[in-house]
Amino acid sequence: MDMAVNSQQVADRQAIERIVGSYPPERRYTLAIMQDLQKHFNYLPKEALKMTAVHVKTPLSAVFSMATFYKAFSLVPKGRVILKVCDGTACHIKGSNVMINEIYKTLGIKPGETTPDGEFSLETVNCLGACALAPVLVANEKVYAKITPTALREVINKYRGADQ
Repeated sequence: MDMAVNSQQVADRQAIERIVGSYPPERRYTLAIMQDLQKHFNYLPKEALKMTAVHVKTPLSAVFSMATFYKAFSLVPKGRVILKVCDGTACHIKGSNVMINEIYKTLGIKPGETTPDGEFSLETVNCLGACALAPVLVANEKVYAKITPTALREVINKYRGADQ
């Protein structure tokens, strides 16, 4: 087990070095580096933020400040499947709160939480720009329109245990 953990840590460090090193060492690239790190890891590991700060010659506090300012970034690991429920006006009127409650009943998580097994995370978003399709669910960037509690459970079951 220790060998697997160590090899994963080495692989993670190499990925961080590759991503950070692919940009010139200038402060103006901080946000782009962080976006690539977020895309790769599904969150921003502390070591990645430290390496980014060193690379762009910026205090860690400034990099951390950016990481906490933008909602798109997460400092904690997210699930393999990220469920986003639109809670904009049209979706809210059409029952987004019912979908959020159904996710809680099915997975035991509230917005901003991740299941203990690391499989699912739940987020709410203000608007996905798909008001005519309300209520809308996005699972790992795939849009599900006019979602019902039954359809929601089917989506969750589709992603459970699947290598997506």
